[in-house]
Amino acid sequence: MTDTNAATAASVPLAPGGLPLLGHALPLLRDPLAFISSLSGYRGLVRVRLGPTSAVVVCDPDLTRHVFLNDRVYDKGGPIYERIREVIGDGLSTCAYPLHRRQRRLCQPSFHPARLTGYSAVFARASRLKAASWHDGDVLDITQEMMTLTTRATMETMFSGALPAETMSRALSDTAVVVSAFFRRMMTPAALRGVPTPGKRRYDHARHRLSATIEGIIAERRADPTDHADLLSTLVGAVDEESQDGQRQLSDGELADEALTFFLGGMETTAITLAWALHLLATHPDVQQRLRAETDGVLAGGDLDAAHLPSLGLATRVVTEALRLYPPAWMMTRRLRQDAELGGVRLASGSTLVLSPYLLHRRGDLFPDPDRFDPDRWLDAQPDRATYIPFGAGPRKCIGDQFALNEAVLALTAVVARWKLSPVGEEPFRPKVETSLSSRGLLLRVADRRQDDAGGTGGPQRHAAVPPQGTACPVDHRAARGAASPRSDAAPE
Repeated sequence: MTDTNAATAASVPLAPGGLPLLGHALPLLRDPLAFISSLSGYRGLVRVRLGPTSAVVVCDPDLTRHVFLNDRVYDKGGPIYERIREVIGDGLSTCAYPLHRRQRRLCQPSFHPARLTGYSAVFARASRLKAASWHDGDVLDITQEMMTLTTRATMETMFSGALPAETMSRALSDTAVVVSAFFRRMMTPAALRGVPTPGKRRYDHARHRLSATIEGIIAERRADPTDHADLLSTLVGAVDEESQDGQRQLSDGELADEALTFFLGGMETTAITLAWALHLLATHPDVQQRLRAETDGVLAGGDLDAAHLPSLGLATRVVTEALRLYPPAWMMTRRLRQDAELGGVRLASGSTLVLSPYLLHRRGDLFPDPDRFDPDRWLDAQPDRATYIPFGAGPRKCIGDQFALNEAVLALTAVVARWKLSPVGEEPFRPKVETSLSSRGLLLRVADRRQDDAGGTGGPQRHAAVPPQGTACPVDHRAARGAASPRSDAAPE
């Protein structure tokens, strides 16, 4: 029901900086974080234009939560999800409301606590192996390193084993191309989206090849009825007892969509979160030193394993704070399935809403000194479900949130247990803002703690050649602005 006395969307203030024909597309492409942050002063609703169409940005935490909780009205939709659906179809993170409840029921067993324990053992082992692969003095493209780690861990949890090196390298490359294209394709007018530019051809080739990789794995699994105790086996065997139409299991097409959804989500967004967390530690040596002490006390000279998770309090807070400062899904969209009233404003069916975790997470009235990295803000406070939303909220909250948190905390601990991290260069490192807050091109130097703790230099350090992509430096939390990159590498909600 809508209040006939409520204002209409036309009465919602229009954000400044729009241009004829283009609307706010240029400021969103040039400096999206600066633009979205500038809207926080509205506190309620504000309109933005993308070409001839407009969207309403929700700037209030209570209204944001209302939208998240009422997915029957405010459905997954809008430019972001239209682009993501090009790749993963109607997977759990993108499907419309009528499909969601059934798919959620079928996918939920894959994330049962008993399954998470097994996944965490994989995460711990993969993290130890990755940390052991570096050398004293290496300069690392830390995002690429974390992508390799999370790809291996995701492959093993999903498919009970890593892919051959060539296949995994191809999947990693294809994912980078595909996901980074989402934001620019979202901002590109529909009439120009099909123009066969070199970037469009790369995007089409990568998404078709990635789909073929996943479909090939699924076909092999369908032919093998063995329960491999992995995520894919759980999906294949899941039965919907509440089915009203006889579709009690996932079809091959649905299985492919879900596998792609979990593959992209488990690999890319977790890697970005880890890269930001490691960068924050490198630029805050006092916190890194405290985390080192926690890690040494918990591990007591032994190997990291899943049983250590409850004792890794500071590591958990570091990840929580990294997700506040750099939520991978910095912007989400919803589309109204029917007329509704939000914040005293009547919105018509088909209207697009924009929700931004980044906007809420950086509001000073919600988080004191919001641009400061402070893991201890979570010492005596649990994240508020209305103001802290890196995984969304309500029925569409990310099903793999605990999966991702466990992986990030274990990986962070494995790295700090072995390595001292420091930044490269002195200029602030800025996020590459695409569909996610990408950390692509972030470089960190690692020093072997075993030599550092022994009180020696360990002899001459072997400095790896600096990877050619990007420059790395401490982040400027006062600005924390990003510019959309014309190149490729990023992720979805």
